[in-house]
Amino acid sequence: MEENLKKERGNEKEMMERRRRVVVRGEVQDVGFRLFLYENASAMDISEFYARNIPEGVEVLVGGPDAEKFVAFVRDARFERGEIREVVAEEYTGKIMPIERFAQNFMLSQMSKFVSVGLDMLKTQREMLENQRKMLENQRKMIENQDKMLENQCKMLEKQDLMLEKQDKMLEKQDKMLEKQDLMLEKQDETVREIRALRQDLKAYMEERFEKIEREIAEIKSKLGML
Repeated sequence: MEENLKKERGNEKEMMERRRRVVVRGEVQDVGFRLFLYENASAMDISEFYARNIPEGVEVLVGGPDAEKFVAFVRDARFERGEIREVVAEEYTGKIMPIERFAQNFMLSQMSKFVSVGLDMLKTQREMLENQRKMLENQRKMIENQDKMLENQCKMLEKQDLMLEKQDKMLEKQDKMLEKQDLMLEKQDETVREIRALRQDLKAYMEERFEKIEREIAEIKSKLGML
């Protein structure tokens, strides 16, 4: 019994000696760095693993026979999607979840993020569709207003056409009246000419008549003188 307790305590002490806490500073958040660490840890003899984002970067807890090997890997890692500026490792005496459990939790967390992002995208799409609907509604109203304006313009043009037609008719009547006036003026001119000619004829006739009367008077006087 005592031997088993000693053996368990020895195993626990050995495991604690193989647990490490690693802090990675740099551009290592929201770039897939924790998944990168998990994939490499699962390829090694790492039985305990946990990684989370902290204000200064990423905190990693590892336990297993290759814990030191994993720390060395992180120190020399080249992560293309981010930038590792500093790696600080120390012993860790607390408990660390099994790597399989971390994988499950991490995948669930990532799926939750994907769902959240998807919901945000759907919300954004709905907002965009609503904005597009409003824009289309505004465009429809603008087109309706333009149609009404065009209809009013057409009515105004029709009225203008009617007014122009009336003006044309009035001008035609005025032309006819002017033609009649021209004819009347021509007749007046002819009448004046005829009156002038008549006056001339009458004058000649009267002069001729007076001369005849004067001759007749002279003849009468002559005859009276002879008597």
